[in-house]
Amino acid sequence: MIAISTNSIGKSYGGEPIIGNVSFHINDGEKLGVVGINGAGKTTLLNILAGVIDPDEGEVFISGDKKVGYLRQRDNFALSKNELPETKSSKTELSESEPSKTGETPELTVYEAMKNVEGYDYDSEVEGMLKAMSFEESYYAKPVSQLSGGEQSRLALGCILLSKPDILLLDEPTNHLDVSTINWLEKHIRNYRGAVIIVSHDRYFLDKTTQKTLEISGGKGRMYSGSYSFYAKERKAVRDSEMRAYQNQQKEIARQEDMIRRFKERGTEKLAKRAASREKRLAAMERISRPEALADKMKLSFKEDFPSGTDVLIGENISVGFEKPLVEGLSFLIRRGERIAISGANGVGKTTLLKAILGLIPLKAGNLKIGHNVAFGYYDQGQLLLNEQNTVLEEVHQDFRLYTEGEIRNLLARFLFRGDDVFLRVSDLSGGEKARLSLLKLMMGGANVLLLDEPTNHLDIDSKEAFEDSLSEYPGTVIVVSHDRYFLDKIPERIINLDDYKPGKNKGRYGGNSNSFSGNVNGSIAGSDREDTVDREETSSQIERARRKERQAEERRRRREKDRLEALIQQHEADIMANEEEMCAEGNHSDFELLEKLAKENEKLKAELEDAYDRWMELE
Repeated sequence: MIAISTNSIGKSYGGEPIIGNVSFHINDGEKLGVVGINGAGKTTLLNILAGVIDPDEGEVFISGDKKVGYLRQRDNFALSKNELPETKSSKTELSESEPSKTGETPELTVYEAMKNVEGYDYDSEVEGMLKAMSFEESYYAKPVSQLSGGEQSRLALGCILLSKPDILLLDEPTNHLDVSTINWLEKHIRNYRGAVIIVSHDRYFLDKTTQKTLEISGGKGRMYSGSYSFYAKERKAVRDSEMRAYQNQQKEIARQEDMIRRFKERGTEKLAKRAASREKRLAAMERISRPEALADKMKLSFKEDFPSGTDVLIGENISVGFEKPLVEGLSFLIRRGERIAISGANGVGKTTLLKAILGLIPLKAGNLKIGHNVAFGYYDQGQLLLNEQNTVLEEVHQDFRLYTEGEIRNLLARFLFRGDDVFLRVSDLSGGEKARLSLLKLMMGGANVLLLDEPTNHLDIDSKEAFEDSLSEYPGTVIVVSHDRYFLDKIPERIINLDDYKPGKNKGRYGGNSNSFSGNVNGSIAGSDREDTVDREETSSQIERARRKERQAEERRRRREKDRLEALIQQHEADIMANEEEMCAEGNHSDFELLEKLAKENEKLKAELEDAYDRWMELE
């Protein structure tokens, strides 16, 4: 049964179309991934599906008894203290908490927010969901307003999942989750009975959870019948096929127009009729639109101004934290050129460790030795190093004053800030735009050791791939905190898991064992079954190869005959024209014998020419 469908929906802001003519449907139990570059209109689509905004055109159909749950990227808890994340029926909104006798609405705690989801009253399930969302008991009595943005997003996700809506809309659900919580969420969504629509730049997550992919590009939507990896391969094949079809049609149009011109030039009644017939067919031809060019990618290249010494960082029995230590007994040796991932659950101290390495906070215990000629470059996941009051141009120029404005604008263009974009205030930028601006400044810094705190969080998939490629070519050292498993499988060579260095845990001599964040999900075929399958495939393949060879041989024969006829037509036309020129030449006007001979020759050539045209058209 269809859970939700759209028919030619469109939305514009300030006369600028965001999405247009998007149509799709998903059935109960199906999981759909929505992908596209930042600003493509993915969140706009979710807002329309959730009923937050109305489309300017088209319709959304949701069955009358379906309940919709919507996780936004941010602001899931309204400013009023009692309002829960957006979960609504297509008929009625959920009721809010009752005000107290004094007339004031009591502020919800973390536990109350989860328990008040539609009056949910099963403590075991409430506590189970809080645990799944990485909330320890110490958080239960904490007011929701005192949570960080990431913690509120996790709480909102738990509330929505606990309410079990029929249609689940998730906008970047993995942004604030650690790897273990993401793994739990993947299993939960795979087993979820309702329909799920996910906007995400997490490629692993999309592969593990979705069965279909909707690409939003150029305001249009295109459906692919597979998860992200299928879509990534198919997208290029589809675009290449569309471009070939467009180019072939353009060649055919040019060829037909040339034939029409040549038919008209011959001046015979028969060829004139054929020219008119071809003109009608050409006018009625359905023209293929030129496929849109793929969106530009960031063009970044990390280089070091000078190399560091061989030993970059040596940590001995390090402890970091604030009032209480988060990490204890950590020792490590990081050498030039290594790529190191720092992993662990939320709150374990990953960002704290990066700040301790940078000297922004003191160590609680142990020694940290920074090697010779080490120059750090730091990517801050909160973008707090950017000045919100600056324009994009000013933000770069204040740190790199030796560059001219023209040079900076050229660099900004490589990071997709073009035209008047460079005069936007930093405060007006989206998360993805701030991320690109931070990466540009990091690239220009020329550091030989990069400390990266969740660098891919706000990047779209194309930007992530460009960033990964640039890091692969970077000669310096990379130390990264990330929950992006595609990124973690591609870039780091070693992993330091801080979960192993919580206070009270046993410690090893050095941190950083080799590891992989991906697993082998491919099943195996039993031996005999595999052999039978191979035999059948080989027989089928041989038959198909023979048929393909026959088709190819016939096509070659047809092409050779067309080439021969076209050469004959061209030669006959040239001979006819030469004869006509000779007949008109001064001095031949009185040579009746020659004129008669040339006229008979042209008559014969024209007859052969018409016959050649007839046979040529049969081969089209």
